[in-house]
Amino acid sequence: MSADIQDTKTDEPVYVTEALIAEDIDAYLVKHQHKTMLRFITCGSVDDGKSTLIGRLLYDSKMIFEDQLASLEHDSKTVGTQAGDIDFALLVDGLAAEREQGITIDVAYRFFATDKRKFIVADTPGHEQYTRNMVTGASTADLAVILIDARQGVLTQTRRHSYLVKLLGIRNVVLAINKMDLVDYSAERFYEIVSEYSNFAKGIGMESFLPIPISGLKGDNIVTPSTAMPWYQGPTLINHLEVAPINDTEMQEHPFRMAVQWVNRPNLDFRGFTGMISAGTVRPGDAIRVLPSGKTTTVKTITTFDGDLDKAVAGQSVTLTFNDEIDCSRGDVIVQSDNPCEVADQFEATVVWMAEEAMLPGRPYLLKIGTQTVTATVNQPKYEVNVNTLEHTAAKTLALNAIGVVNISTDRPIPFEAYAENPDLGGFILVDRMTNATIAAGMLHFALRRSQNIHWQTTDVDRDAHAAQKNQQAKAVWFTGLSGSGKSTIANIVERKLHAMGKHTFLLDGDNVRHGLNRDLGFTDADRVENVRRVGEVAKLMTDAGLIVLTAFISPFRSERQMVRDLMAAGEFIEVYVDTPLAVAEERDVKGLYKKARAGQLKNFTGIDSPYEAPEDAEIVVNTVELSAEEAADRVIERILAAIG
Repeated sequence: MSADIQDTKTDEPVYVTEALIAEDIDAYLVKHQHKTMLRFITCGSVDDGKSTLIGRLLYDSKMIFEDQLASLEHDSKTVGTQAGDIDFALLVDGLAAEREQGITIDVAYRFFATDKRKFIVADTPGHEQYTRNMVTGASTADLAVILIDARQGVLTQTRRHSYLVKLLGIRNVVLAINKMDLVDYSAERFYEIVSEYSNFAKGIGMESFLPIPISGLKGDNIVTPSTAMPWYQGPTLINHLEVAPINDTEMQEHPFRMAVQWVNRPNLDFRGFTGMISAGTVRPGDAIRVLPSGKTTTVKTITTFDGDLDKAVAGQSVTLTFNDEIDCSRGDVIVQSDNPCEVADQFEATVVWMAEEAMLPGRPYLLKIGTQTVTATVNQPKYEVNVNTLEHTAAKTLALNAIGVVNISTDRPIPFEAYAENPDLGGFILVDRMTNATIAAGMLHFALRRSQNIHWQTTDVDRDAHAAQKNQQAKAVWFTGLSGSGKSTIANIVERKLHAMGKHTFLLDGDNVRHGLNRDLGFTDADRVENVRRVGEVAKLMTDAGLIVLTAFISPFRSERQMVRDLMAAGEFIEVYVDTPLAVAEERDVKGLYKKARAGQLKNFTGIDSPYEAPEDAEIVVNTVELSAEEAADRVIERILAAIG
């Protein structure tokens, strides 16, 4: 196994054998360990030549072994490349589907190095359906190379990726106008594309970009200046990559910030807080503050695997110890004491929706930011961005690949900074609580003023006092099931019998609340989510008052039922699944709703054209085919009485 590299002193080729590698490995490691690392992405529309460009960079930087080169030459003939040409994209497109279709699907990461710098490049897919993969690749990049096919010019996906690059805070952008060999290396065509792109870039607030005419296949202006384009006097692509600024270096000028990843307790004599410094510099003796608690202390030591440090900077992973015993745990953020970041629970943010199913405003999602995870709800979008025209359009939801501005509320205050200032503390993802799938990526803009102006008011009579006065334990008994399953009937019997026993109860019925509290809501999925959210909040207030509150709602989605459960104290929520087959419920059709739904007169009806997600682990299941309403009610009462003693 060998690779052909260049001797920098003699310009003669040197064949790197395994013996030579073994002999010079220490010298090689010493040479490379102090080089800076630039992370960059290639993006653009389909078939703009992203994979070919990366393959060319690997090839020209001598990062291909002899056996890989032989395989590459063989595979290039198989895919029908012109005689003498190598299909460099095959070095990057690793999935079988990618090679078959000639496209990139997944994000491919590759490493290469020059004498001046090390690089990690992410080859991101150009297809619109894989935009989420592009966001993933761009999230850690210092620089973006946006490719344009010289024959096609600026396309929709070029605009979308450029907008995302700007949104993700990548300030160093290279506009690589590729396949110049296919337009006869025309300077006129190059400047025409640059002019068109400049107009778009100004519209999205992109301050600057570097245009370079290239041919990934032929190697023009990749490593060496092109003899075919003497009219271009700017740097080659690799020349620019070697001198481009790196984010970690820039972040060292900011105030100190470090999100705690874990509490390091190897023994009883050591307690440190480990994480990666996202901004600023820290030294032993520095005054720091832990957020969100606000507790202050000073740094005692900065510990690493290689020993203690006198100073640590952005980009380094370290363990800090404190001079005082204060509470600090995973998810907290350690900051400069006299220049802390904000703490809030309501924000404006830009969201890139990445799931096949559209966003449901009001539905609770998991929000992961820094090293912490909280529950968050997303309001109806303020607007959606049309990436072609940059127009702000009205939207009730966000579909796959849509970009919109929304308000977000979290279940507790979190330390943050605007994404533009600190991507580590301002960038987040949304995760579906039921499937654990990542469904969106977002960037925080600022805290809403109401999150700073509204405070929780302490009252003298608490929820325990309310319950004690009623001589009972508060419970939320949540009946769920299809329309016609018998929820309201059973819940009504349960309340009547509990009332007769002297229990303090209240029944919230699905139809009844739509006459007042929820009269403004329809029956779309989004309205159903909001319907349950409101009722859940009311039920929470009633349990705070010490009541046994019963609710009878279809509440078709597991996520919203889980949201209500999370509002309650442990053991306070009792889910009752009224298990009635659809055919039986439809046969009953007391209100004639199924008949209307089947006739197309009633849209979004659960069980017909809107889904019902049956509980997977309900505390009580009653089958109304096997049990009468009275028998089902008795079973529920038995469970309630056992729960409240």
